[in-house]
Amino acid sequence: MNIKALVLRAAGTNCDVETAWALEQAGFEAQRVHVNRLMETPSRLADFQFLVVPGGFSFGDDVAAGKILANQMLHRLSEPLNDFVEAGKLILGICNGFQVLIKSGLLPWGRVEAATAGCDATLGWNDCGQFVDRWVHLRCDSGTCVFLPQGETIALPIAHGEGKFVPRDEAVLSRLRGGDQIALRYCDESGRPGGQTNPNGSVDDIAGLCDPTGRILGLMPHPERFVEITHHPQWTRRSVPRADGKIFFQRAFEHLRRQ
Repeated sequence: MNIKALVLRAAGTNCDVETAWALEQAGFEAQRVHVNRLMETPSRLADFQFLVVPGGFSFGDDVAAGKILANQMLHRLSEPLNDFVEAGKLILGICNGFQVLIKSGLLPWGRVEAATAGCDATLGWNDCGQFVDRWVHLRCDSGTCVFLPQGETIALPIAHGEGKFVPRDEAVLSRLRGGDQIALRYCDESGRPGGQTNPNGSVDDIAGLCDPTGRILGLMPHPERFVEITHHPQWTRRSVPRADGKIFFQRAFEHLRRQ
């Protein structure tokens, strides 16, 4: 049986084609589905094993980044999404998709609920007050997250204006740390976080977060933009041992194939 991935798109989404391509390179059968079509037939979600909310500017980031798409998920798709999670399937939110997962409630606790969505964490404007577009290093810190090799340092590109992760308070941050939910931290090439390695001012250098099961991941960097060695800006000048973005999709595929 083919392992099927749904790439959810909306007006303003602009990374859905390359995300579908990255999924296909890992072995998935990928389909790009507009949120309007999914709201018309929510039962379609049950046909897939992997849901990816890609990057871009869904609905022009009107109101706030990812807010309108998150509201559609909250009010029109909450039941099928919660069923999807309870069935042990995987969800990945990339950049704008991470913002959507936070504001719909799928992160940090893994459930779409209007009463709690966006209450415990948010993604705000970068401290620099500008859109940031560059490459960063990231340390994979979670042993729970199924998408990542714990302990490794990887490189990926970022491109966002609202990427600063902010928990509601210290209690939420402590809960995230205690639950092994901090999946990725900005760091230097040797894996040390802090200082100028943090491009947006995220609390605790957080670049990516998973739910308590490790099956839902949101991150600001773009793994779909580094699935070939030639995607790296220095591939002609130095040895690039692997395409780090490919890891996310390959590990998701292998996890689902074992189920």
